[in-house]
Amino acid sequence: MKNTLFTASLLAFSLISSAHAEDNVTTLIQKAQQEGTINSVGMPDSWANWKGTWQDLNTKYGLKHQDTDMSSAQDIAKFAAEKKNATADIGDVGFAFAKVAVSKGVVQPYKPTTWDDIPDWAKDKEGYWALGYTGTIAFISNNKLVKNAPTSWQDVLDGDYKVAVGDVGVAAQANNAILAAAMAFGGSEKNLKPGMDFFAKLAKQGRLSLADPSVANLEKGEIEVAIMWDFNALNYRDQIDHDRFSVSIPKEGSIISGYATLINKYAQHPNAAKLAREYIFSDAGQINLAEGYARPIRTNVKLPESIQAKLLPNEQYKNVHPIKDFTAWEKSSRQLARQWQEQVMMYQQ
Repeated sequence: MKNTLFTASLLAFSLISSAHAEDNVTTLIQKAQQEGTINSVGMPDSWANWKGTWQDLNTKYGLKHQDTDMSSAQDIAKFAAEKKNATADIGDVGFAFAKVAVSKGVVQPYKPTTWDDIPDWAKDKEGYWALGYTGTIAFISNNKLVKNAPTSWQDVLDGDYKVAVGDVGVAAQANNAILAAAMAFGGSEKNLKPGMDFFAKLAKQGRLSLADPSVANLEKGEIEVAIMWDFNALNYRDQIDHDRFSVSIPKEGSIISGYATLINKYAQHPNAAKLAREYIFSDAGQINLAEGYARPIRTNVKLPESIQAKLLPNEQYKNVHPIKDFTAWEKSSRQLARQWQEQVMMYQQ
């Protein structure tokens, strides 16, 4: 009898909680529609198919959208500098930058209704940030410019082409490329020297490209090989010409990490920002991200076969490792800009 009553109580609580959640989301939608606008930073159309998210938020809820593309560090700096004169409501930053934003007091919490589906390691317990998707550091090579596309870090060292990595110390993508190289050669979150040594060798050979590994530069043929997130590499490849580029995960190993949404503490459209996060973590929002080649954080979302087929084969990820010492990586990433200048750029020809 007690078990029956207990089960009935749980069911009643579940139904009440579900109804309460639906009421909260309905109210949130109404408030967001009254605001009518959402302004983002670091969430451009071409990155992880944010375009699909913004289109859906417009079609479903009438929200107008504008993005200013910038790096993770710039996102947080903008929140902090503008304060109550905020021009941005929401941003997307690399994992290591999420806690920085919380420590600076520039974000506000919101837990979407799918919160329990997000792994504990991928979210702030108070709801200040949560990873929407993961990415793995990969190589993209222009087959017209590079005879043998690299599939390993050693291939890159042995090559005769220039390699672009981006803005180290500022962009999360570039920072994680350094960490991935470091770990491939015996380093760790605390010890980035093997990664710095790797890029210093390229610089000494005159093989370090300072070009931004953007879709535009890839299309113009200004990039021979670039190191970037797999979802960006695959997206850029298919945007330009599937046969023109090769994409692969380094055989020795690579880093898997993610990006977190941040809601500006001073957002002028806070409810629109919260609704955006709600949608990002919904089934449809997670599938949108996968459409942009990112791997959804909610692993219980079933991807359409057409989307699954666009991703790299699972076997390429057998030596991929998550960041384990987040405190050490956060500390190391803050020193990257200086170390890059002192240990790598001094050799740049």
